[in-house]
Amino acid sequence: MTADTSARYREFKMPDVGEGLTEAEILKWYVQPGDTVVDGQVVCEVETAKAAVELPIPYDGVVHALRFDEGTTVDVGASIITVDVAPGSDDSAAAPAAPAAAPAEPVGEADDAAEPKGRQPVLVGYGVSESSTKRRPRRGAAVPGQGAAASAGAAIQAEMNGHAAPAPVAEALTRPLAKPPVRKLAKDLGVDLTTITPTGPDGIITREDVHAATAATAVPEAPEAPAPASAPAASATPVAAAGGRETRIPVKGVRKATAAAMVGSAFTAPHVTEFVTVDVTRTMRLVEELKSDKDMAGVRVNPLLLIAKALLVAIKRHPEVNATWDEAAQEIVLKHYVNLGIAAATPRGLLVPNIKDAHDQTLPQLAQSLGELVSTAREGKTTPAAMQGGTVTITNVGVFGVDTGTPILNPGESAILAVGAIKLQPWVHKGKVKPRQVTTLALSFDHRLVDGELGSKVLADVAAVLEQPKRLITWA
Repeated sequence: MTADTSARYREFKMPDVGEGLTEAEILKWYVQPGDTVVDGQVVCEVETAKAAVELPIPYDGVVHALRFDEGTTVDVGASIITVDVAPGSDDSAAAPAAPAAAPAEPVGEADDAAEPKGRQPVLVGYGVSESSTKRRPRRGAAVPGQGAAASAGAAIQAEMNGHAAPAPVAEALTRPLAKPPVRKLAKDLGVDLTTITPTGPDGIITREDVHAATAATAVPEAPEAPAPASAPAASATPVAAAGGRETRIPVKGVRKATAAAMVGSAFTAPHVTEFVTVDVTRTMRLVEELKSDKDMAGVRVNPLLLIAKALLVAIKRHPEVNATWDEAAQEIVLKHYVNLGIAAATPRGLLVPNIKDAHDQTLPQLAQSLGELVSTAREGKTTPAAMQGGTVTITNVGVFGVDTGTPILNPGESAILAVGAIKLQPWVHKGKVKPRQVTTLALSFDHRLVDGELGSKVLADVAAVLEQPKRLITWA
């Protein structure tokens, strides 16, 4: 390809859409070859282990080729779309080949020179970062004769993501390549990643590598059991077995990350769950009154709103429950803010976005935040940033008609409140058995941080507020 052609055809690479992730799955293309695109136009939607994100193109031009099909998992840094930024030129014979699933060659200095000046591409839901944090290169070793091109490509990719240029390859080699869930697994099992020989593509350490290292340490003389010969390899789409009696669904993206996080949480934090059944008749009456209150106009009012407020009041009365455990420093970190997580079931799996600084919000503000959080999650537009930094979580299993449950903590959080279905039940009220609106609450907490007394007080306070909602005023 000539220098002029290189300047004409621009390769848009898969960016790192958050937190050092190494790959993303292309969910949907919004453009096809021949379509005209403009700077900032969303061209595709991708899913990472954190969330689904829309990617805008940083060029004006005409789509020349899509490098990957929908449903393909692509490494960060791989070219995903080629754009003709000078359509109508007469050098079309020199256009780059565009196989549907073949990654493009590394971007050279010509691309760097042609990059529009004075702007940086911004992903939907992300601002331009001025951070000086350095990202390590994707590849684990330098290729002779390609150092300059690789450095230029890495610099361009870092610039696209709002970061400074990455450190030299020689420096990056000191840290083993592994995805965040694998690093967490190794930390939990006490395995040093530098001692593991990677078997994954491009020198990446896999979960199997970590488990193999653990088995070798525990029972050195036992040979590793071979994988069953009949087990089929995972594919990109659900695969039905012969006769239609089974279907294999590959675990990836949000569901895979959630599974790894839940396993890590269940076997790291000692869980304790306590339960209380409470009469919430007065709370339900207040919900109906608030629906007609002019100060609540334009926001959704439901029982979850008052339950969230009740939990915030309980945390204010017992701030020690709002903490996290720092294993490395062997310290308990008290949080003087509440980022309230709300578990949301979506087609892509369980998401737990959180309301930042929920403790400072008025009731109308909290109602608006809850409405925006839920609608964004249902649309699949929750960003990775919205799911980071949570301190406590609420999961409303009652919407499925379930009475209660024993929820697992969101990793790094101290407590999670499960809310059961609110039903009319016979209840002793003022000495008589009457039909009342009743629900069961379950609070799981990390017993390293929260002892039985503190957990019981927090749960009892939530129940007391829901039984007598005027305590939202007297206790606030």
